[in-house]
Amino acid sequence: MLRYLATRLLRALLTILAVSTFAFAILNLSGDPALLIMSVDAPPEAIEAFRKSWGLDRPMWVQYLHFLDNALHGDLGRSMRDGRDAFTVVWERVPATLALTLPAFALKIGIGVSAGIFAALHRNAFADRMTMTLSVAGYTMPSFVLGLVLALVFAVNLGWLPSGGYGTVQHAILPVITLSLAGAAVLARFTRSAMIEVLGQPYIRAATAKGLPWRRVVTGHALPNAAIPTVTVIGFMIGGLIAGAVVVESVFSWPGVGRLLVVAVANRDLAVVQSILLLIASCMVVANLLVDLTYGWIDPRVRTHRAAGAG
Repeated sequence: MLRYLATRLLRALLTILAVSTFAFAILNLSGDPALLIMSVDAPPEAIEAFRKSWGLDRPMWVQYLHFLDNALHGDLGRSMRDGRDAFTVVWERVPATLALTLPAFALKIGIGVSAGIFAALHRNAFADRMTMTLSVAGYTMPSFVLGLVLALVFAVNLGWLPSGGYGTVQHAILPVITLSLAGAAVLARFTRSAMIEVLGQPYIRAATAKGLPWRRVVTGHALPNAAIPTVTVIGFMIGGLIAGAVVVESVFSWPGVGRLLVVAVANRDLAVVQSILLLIASCMVVANLLVDLTYGWIDPRVRTHRAAGAG
């Protein structure tokens, strides 16, 4: 088990290193931050002085090694817009993003898993077809389209909720609904497929033949075995909590990490963008690690295989 954990942690570190390298290369090749921040009308001497002060005049590989060295010491650089520590700038936005994504995540699981189980238990009935039709509609509709439609209906036409902003529960309702529906649709389809596959297994028929109540068959035998593929999807959703909020926060003017990322990319604020991408990558890696550990808790066979592999 320890060897398995060490392997996973090494892969996680390599993944974060790969993401940081890719982000650094893309951001440095996408344009000159000095021209954007100083404007093209600025004197050449001022632009050159800006490049020198931020180390942009050095070769890219030197800049990257400097970035890695600083990152290993907990320094992700400073924002080119206001000179503050980049990680501090990002961290200040995290509570706003969590205030949006955590309720949305809970709704995703509640709606998605319940709808998937309901559809599987009513397979091929009208309720099943209707549930899957709604899930396909929710999955295929882009988040920004759904957000704009909700804002148009409930904010502009009905006037029940604000169309943007931050500070009250009313401001969070439309963004949370927008974030949760697409994820719930995906989760409903995965849960339905997993439940249908498990319900067709011989041990389910054997449990039913023994006279066990159907509710006990479902909760005691079907749900635990159908949970593994569903946990995989939930793990990806945990890792993508911050990344998934980029579009929605921009649509509803929510001052979170996602909106900060859009602004930082537009301004070529390299240190802030790198900090956000590292934060997102770290969340994804930690979520995947937790999912792997959860497999062993749900399915004892996974623990057995890992123990055999470790031995």
